[in-house]
Amino acid sequence: MQLNELFKELYVAKTEAEVDSVIKARPEVFKQENWHPLGSNENNFGVVENQQSSPIAALIEKITNSIDAVLMKKCLETGIDPKSARAPQSMEEAKEKFFENHSNWDLSSFRKQQSESIQIIADGPKFNTSLIIYDDGEGQHPQCFEDTFLSLLSGNKNEIHFVQGKYNMGGSGAIVFCGKKRYQLIGSKRYDNSDKFGFTLIREHSLSKEEEKTKKNTWYEYLKIDGKIPAFHADQQDLGLHNRKFTTGTVIKLYSYALPAGSRSVISRDLNRSINEYLFEPVLPVITVDTKERYPQDRYLERPLYGLKRRLEQDDNKYVEDYFSENFDSEHFGKMKVTCYVFKTKMDDRPVKGTKETIRREFFKNNMSVLFSLNGQVHGHYTFEFITRSLKLSLLKEHLLIHVDCTNMNHDFRKELFMASRDRLKDGEETRALRKFLADRLGNKNGRLAEIQKRRKDAITVESGDAKDLLKSLTQNLPMNPELMQLLDQTFRIDRGNGTKKRPKPRNRPVKEPFKPQRFPSYLKLRTKNDGLKPVAQIPLGGERAIYFETDVEDHYFDRVEDPGDMRIALLSFRSNDGEGGDKPSRIEEIEDAFNVIKSSPHEGTIKVNFSPTKKVAVDDAVQIKATLNGAGENFDEIFWVKVSGPEAPQQQSKKAMPSQEPDFGLPPYTLAYENPQDEENTITWEKLGGESGIDMDYTTVMHPMVEGDKLERVFINMDSTVLKNFKAKTRNPNAEQLDLANRKYIFAVYLHTLFLYTITKNRKYKLSREQDNGDSDVDIGDYLKDLFANHYAAFLLNLGTDEFMQVLED
Repeated sequence: MQLNELFKELYVAKTEAEVDSVIKARPEVFKQENWHPLGSNENNFGVVENQQSSPIAALIEKITNSIDAVLMKKCLETGIDPKSARAPQSMEEAKEKFFENHSNWDLSSFRKQQSESIQIIADGPKFNTSLIIYDDGEGQHPQCFEDTFLSLLSGNKNEIHFVQGKYNMGGSGAIVFCGKKRYQLIGSKRYDNSDKFGFTLIREHSLSKEEEKTKKNTWYEYLKIDGKIPAFHADQQDLGLHNRKFTTGTVIKLYSYALPAGSRSVISRDLNRSINEYLFEPVLPVITVDTKERYPQDRYLERPLYGLKRRLEQDDNKYVEDYFSENFDSEHFGKMKVTCYVFKTKMDDRPVKGTKETIRREFFKNNMSVLFSLNGQVHGHYTFEFITRSLKLSLLKEHLLIHVDCTNMNHDFRKELFMASRDRLKDGEETRALRKFLADRLGNKNGRLAEIQKRRKDAITVESGDAKDLLKSLTQNLPMNPELMQLLDQTFRIDRGNGTKKRPKPRNRPVKEPFKPQRFPSYLKLRTKNDGLKPVAQIPLGGERAIYFETDVEDHYFDRVEDPGDMRIALLSFRSNDGEGGDKPSRIEEIEDAFNVIKSSPHEGTIKVNFSPTKKVAVDDAVQIKATLNGAGENFDEIFWVKVSGPEAPQQQSKKAMPSQEPDFGLPPYTLAYENPQDEENTITWEKLGGESGIDMDYTTVMHPMVEGDKLERVFINMDSTVLKNFKAKTRNPNAEQLDLANRKYIFAVYLHTLFLYTITKNRKYKLSREQDNGDSDVDIGDYLKDLFANHYAAFLLNLGTDEFMQVLED
C-alpha cells in the first residue's frame, strides 16, 4: 500500500460519505486495532464535546491555531527559543518583530499576499460543505503528532506568550461539527523540510453491541498504521490551495462541516463575515476561498479578511456614522479599552429597512452586539439586550456595536471572565461587576451614547396640544375600574388633575465655531488655568473629577487604523499629607496607584480624562501628573498638580431646583405616521422617522412603540397601514365623518391595546425570546408588540367589535 495514495484518497473525498467509501474499500488499513483514543484516553468524550457551543466559534479555534503556527515558525527561523525571555511577550510584539512590512497590510494587494499563508477553502456540494484549513506555519514531525495535534490538555503552549493557545484542547472543538461520523483529516510537514509528511484521520468511535452494554459514552480516536503515524516523502503536493503548492506547514480537512444557515453559501462572503466578527482584530490576515465548481457564476470567490475592526474603521466605510473609545484603568480590573461604533440609520442608496437588514447581515450575523476580546479574538459577547436593558438606549439597539478589549486586564480578574473554550463568558462575580461597570459608564446620562440617543429622539419628537388633550380626556373619562387604574399606575404616572406644567424658557446658547480637525495635533493645553504650582482640581475620595484638554486633532486619532495616537498619563511626583514623597520610598509609584483613570477619545477638539482616587491615597495627598499626547508626529505635554479632597457631601436640592408639584402627564403620547407629509399637527413621515432614528415603517407596520429602558416613551401609529386601508374599504363610498370615525377607532384601539399589553408584560416581568435557526434569541418588548400588531392582531381589533361579537353568540 502506498501511503501517499491513501492520503490522496482521503483528501479528495468531498463529504463524510466519500470518506466512508474509502474506509470500506481498505478494511485491512482501517481495522479497529489501528485506531487509538485521542489524548491517549478513552474518556475523552467530555473534553471534546464540552467546548465551543457553535460551529463558527469552533472553527475560529482552528484559525487561531494556524496564526499561532505561523508566528512560531517566524520565531524559530530567527533562532529564538519561543519560551525564552528573548521571544516576544505578546502577539502584537511578535507581529512588529517578525513582519517588518505589516503596515503595508492596510493596502489590499499586500494584505492579500500575506493572507495566503492561512487559507480556508470550501470543498464538496453547496449544502454539504467540507472545509480545508491550511497554514504555512511551523508544521509538525510525524512522531510529534501525538504530543500536539492529537493531545488534550497537555498545555504545550502555556509558556509561550505570543500565541493565543494554552491548553492544546481548542482545536478539537471543531470535531463535533464534522458530520455524523466526525471525520477530520490532519496532514503536516515540519517547516524546515527535515522530515516526512505525516497524516492521520480522526473520527468518533462507533460502539459495538457488546460495548454498548459496558460503556456509557463513546470516544474519539485517530489512525495509526503499524503503530506509527503514517508518513511519506513529498517535496510538494498539489492540494488545491490558492496560488501555491503545499510544501511545509499543516493542512486540515473538516468533512461535512455543520455551517449555520447564514453561512452555507459562498464562504468567501458569508463565512468571511462571521469569521471577521469573531476575529475582531487578528494579528495576521486570512483568506477565504470558494471554487468555480461550487459557484461558477460568482466573480468574488477569494476574499482576504483582517478582522471586523478594520472593516469598521476604514475611511470609506459607508455604514458607520461615528465611533469613539474610552480607555479605563482601574485598580480592580486593570486596563481596558472600550470602543463604540454607531451605525447610520439610512444609507443613501437604500431605504431604512434595507439599511437595517444590510447592517445586520454585514456586522451582526451572530447576534453579538457587545464583543469581549483577548488578543483580537472574541471570547464572549452580549446580545442587544445589554443596549436596551442595561444602557436603556432603545433607539441604538440595532445601530450600536461595542468592543471591549480585555487583553491588558489584570490576569487574576480576566481569568474569571471567560470559559476555557474561549467562546462565552462565565456567570460569576467578576463578570457581573464588569457588566455593571460598563452599564454605568457607557449609559451615563452625560455620555456620548446618551447624547446620540437624545439627538435621534429629539429629531422625531412631535409636540401637539391636541394629542395631549385627547390623552388627558381619556384618563379622566374612561370608565376604568380601580384595578385597571392601579395596573396602569404601576407603569405610568396617571395625572387626573386639570393643571398644566409650565415649560422652561429656552436658553440662548452661543453659536459655536465649526471645529477644523487636523490629522496630527499641533498643541495640547489644559482647559483650566495652570501655573504649575497650585492644584488644577480637587478630586474627592469616593468620587470622580474630569479634567479637560484642548487640542486640534481629529476625533478618531486614538482609534484609527493608520498612524493612531495616544494620551499617556504618568505620575511625576507624589506629596503625601504626612510629608511622604520626594526622594523617600513612596506607597504611590505609578499613576494607577493613586487614581483610576478613564481617557476618552477626542471629541471636537476636547479630550476628557476622568480621575477617581484609589484606596492607597488619603485626603490632602497631592499628585503631579504629566499628560502626553503622542503619535506619529510631535509629542505634546501638560504637567499639572491635583489634590485629593474629602468625600463630597450629598447634594441637597434647592427650592428653586425642586421639580414642579404638578406632575407630568403620565401616559405616553402618540404620534401619527404617514407615508407622505400632512398639514396636521402631531404627524411625522415614514422617511423622517427612519432617517433620523432608524425606525422603519411601511404598509405592513401598524405601530411602533418607542421604549427607553423600562419606560414607554411614545407610540407611533401608522395611518397608512394596509390594516387601516382594508378596514376603510369595507364601507362603500364613505363620507368624511365615516372616515374620521374609522381613523379614531383605529387610533384608540391600537393605542389602548399597546398601553395594556406593554403594562401587563412589564408588570408580570415576562422575558421574551424567539426561536431562530441559530438558537433562541432575546426579543425586545417593543419589537414583540410591533410584530404582534403587524400579524393580524390590529385587524382583529378593528373587525370584531362588540355588536358583531354579541351577534355571533346569539347565532
